[in-house]
Amino acid sequence: MTMSEEKNSGSRGKEEESEDESEILEESPCGRWQKRKEQVSQGNVPGIETASLAMDTEEGVEVVWNEVQFSDKKVFKSHEDRMREMFESLMHVDHPNIVKFHKYWLDTRESRARVIFITEYMSSGSLKQFLKKTKKNHKTMNVKAWKRWCTQILSALSYLHSCHPPIVHGNLTCDTIFIQHNGLIKIGSVFPEAIYGNVQHHRDDETNQHYFAPEYGLAEDVCSIDIFAFGICTLEMAVLEIQANGDTVVSKEAITNAAQSLEDPLIKEFTQSCVRMDAKKRPTAHDLLFHRVLFEVHSLKLLAAHCFINYQYQLHDNCLEEKTRTFDPSGVMAEIKHGDRPGVEIKYSNVSPLELDKFLEDVKNGIYPLMNFQRGLTMPRTLSIFQERMETVNTPSPEPQEMETRKVVQMHCNLEFTEEGTRSHLSLLLKMDDKLQRQLNCDVLPTDSSKDLASELVHFAFISEEDCEKLAGFLEDALCKHWAGPPLEESSLA
Repeated sequence: MTMSEEKNSGSRGKEEESEDESEILEESPCGRWQKRKEQVSQGNVPGIETASLAMDTEEGVEVVWNEVQFSDKKVFKSHEDRMREMFESLMHVDHPNIVKFHKYWLDTRESRARVIFITEYMSSGSLKQFLKKTKKNHKTMNVKAWKRWCTQILSALSYLHSCHPPIVHGNLTCDTIFIQHNGLIKIGSVFPEAIYGNVQHHRDDETNQHYFAPEYGLAEDVCSIDIFAFGICTLEMAVLEIQANGDTVVSKEAITNAAQSLEDPLIKEFTQSCVRMDAKKRPTAHDLLFHRVLFEVHSLKLLAAHCFINYQYQLHDNCLEEKTRTFDPSGVMAEIKHGDRPGVEIKYSNVSPLELDKFLEDVKNGIYPLMNFQRGLTMPRTLSIFQERMETVNTPSPEPQEMETRKVVQMHCNLEFTEEGTRSHLSLLLKMDDKLQRQLNCDVLPTDSSKDLASELVHFAFISEEDCEKLAGFLEDALCKHWAGPPLEESSLA
């Protein structure tokens, strides 16, 4: 067999394997959901015997088809009313940081009863996988990323715990927390405790035993067990991995050693408050959202961003770009006055348009939730004088939350001279390898370097580092033609 024949044979084999996995095995009673042969892993969810990839034929997206088998129909009947009640409640759970629960139905046609439910498919991988990759690359955890992850997880828990009656997740681990390419965190769907009754109790899984609070399973589950699990997750996120020293079980000593290794006293205090042995002394998810270690974005800025996003449909396109272009960079945007010391002036030049675009995109994607203000409480004063000055005066370019991993497959740019003629407006359209598009706008001067522009896009996680050189070359060519040519030009690169 020649080399080309071997390649063709291998290619045919992969195609046959792909076709085999996409084979439709079963349909939902309504015909909307189609179960495929391909199995998926969505974290260690107790009671779920099979999780298969499925297609939502109405929306045209992939979802997860979960099944729970009951070998004894009498056991099934004894739990049926409770399961229906809980599943109906979960149908109404709608939060950007919780994996969406779409539909459920009960199947008693065969000799064994089944519960089938459809959940959102998280293709990006779990937080546990991300932490392992980070450690493998000999990197440390970015503190700002840690804060944003904590805020998003707490936002989801606060939402669940504020339901009537409160919903306890009960299975929060780094395996059941998922991270998307844009930094959005989602915790795995909540499942009724009724489905655990017909399988071995999930606390018997020794690898995840350290996530369970001391009181877990001894009495009716309360919200404090989620806070304990969250505390272990925050510790694991900070140190990347809690060393088990070769054992299958993570010991209390290993947890203590990991906590002691934390250098930031606020992170240490935050984590330890969650894992107190006395459940009554643990803070609530809502209380933790106000902890000063998580204070990253000023409340007024966050509220303004959410208002802008919520009413964006009332504004015309490029409204933000047009408005920021008219500002005098030396103009004072805001001033903080102090009676006992000099005040602080914030100028328009302190705010980067790219930074603002990235922040608004993150708010739109749910990375900065507004759950903190749900109960109408007054925001506590959490910034010290030093922190306030760091935030408002020095304002260093923030560390990117996550680096962009998607590749740019197509680039288009448009350059137009502004009215004053000293600068031009650049519109850049990037098509990513997942078929999504990203549009960016900024003003450029003849002295601007294409390499600096591309590096800035990498810094703010708009493009991957691998695309930096390619984009710099593309921009260099477009800018050279623009400054030397007619006033309106469009360039593209596939």
